[in-house]
Amino acid sequence: MAGQSNAAPVIIKRKKIIKGGGHHGGAWKVAYADFVTAMMAFFMLMWLLNATTEKQRKGIADYFNPAIPIVRISGGGSGAFGGDSVFSEQQLAQNGTGASAGAPSEEDKARGAEKAADTDSSGEMADLKAVEKKLLARGGESMTMDAIMRHVVTRVTDEGLVIEIFDLVDNPLFAQGSSVPESVTKDIATMLAEVLALTKNQIAINGHVKSYPITLIDNPAWDLSADRAQELRGLIESAGLSGGRMQRISGYSDRVSVTPNPTDARNNRLEVILLRRNR
Repeated sequence: MAGQSNAAPVIIKRKKIIKGGGHHGGAWKVAYADFVTAMMAFFMLMWLLNATTEKQRKGIADYFNPAIPIVRISGGGSGAFGGDSVFSEQQLAQNGTGASAGAPSEEDKARGAEKAADTDSSGEMADLKAVEKKLLARGGESMTMDAIMRHVVTRVTDEGLVIEIFDLVDNPLFAQGSSVPESVTKDIATMLAEVLALTKNQIAINGHVKSYPITLIDNPAWDLSADRAQELRGLIESAGLSGGRMQRISGYSDRVSVTPNPTDARNNRLEVILLRRNR
């Protein structure tokens, strides 16, 4: 008993073991990183909204919201031809509003018609320019031709090639106040018949005259402008141009002046228009 009382006490130390090695409590770092990333994206979004235009913002929105492509043809195919075939004019699946080879129309065209129309328009424009060049080249051939070309100017418009023939103060086209042509008008008509024969386009002739004093009881402007246009038509046809090419003859009286002074002799003029084929 005495020996046991002198024995050293037994001390048991229990060590707490924590399972799972590595870093401890690191989950907050991941959450913080996500928060910082989200804030950066938010501030970038706010900067983009402030630094871009409406059109640019629309483009950015479209980039993140792509649309599903739809082929707008009746075939609905997704191949290389988008539902068409190399024989699309003979098939029901066509681009356009239903044209077909059997019944084509200006309003209902399948693919390719627009391109062909553009090609035809370019070719016709080249023809009009060639006629204009041929006409202007007549100047310089002789003194007589130079005198004739003093009366002539040309311009190309949407309607066609306009050949304008006008009075000069010292050399009018018609006798004063009448539709009786002077010799220069006959020479011009002969020249026009030769040049206009280079094409087959239809022709229109417009007559214009200067304004007369309002004190006149019977103003001859309307009849005179139409009569002079008719007289030029007859001269051109007599020079050899087919009358079947004449589409219209118009008299505009003194309604369209080309000078600030409507009584100026320059307003006595005739317009010979080589019309475009689609007019």
